[in-house]
Amino acid sequence: MPRPVLKSVPAVSDQLEALLGYPWPFPGRPPKHDLSTWTVTDDWPEHVPVTEAEMEVFEQWFADLFDEQFISN
Repeated sequence: MPRPVLKSVPAVSDQLEALLGYPWPFPGRPPKHDLSTWTVTDDWPEHVPVTEAEMEVFEQWFADLFDEQFISN
């Protein structure tokens, strides 16, 4: 019995070009993603106020995780 012939799937860029009708990447200026030029600053105050309602939301959504982290077995 002969083996079935597997069709090769075109590359994503080829599929996108066929869909759009013009090649990828788009012509023009590339996006600015050079991480060496990024600056990270921490300007938060030392103490960040948290309301009672915010604490209740965290306790509601993350109760299982908090129990796992803070309750020793």
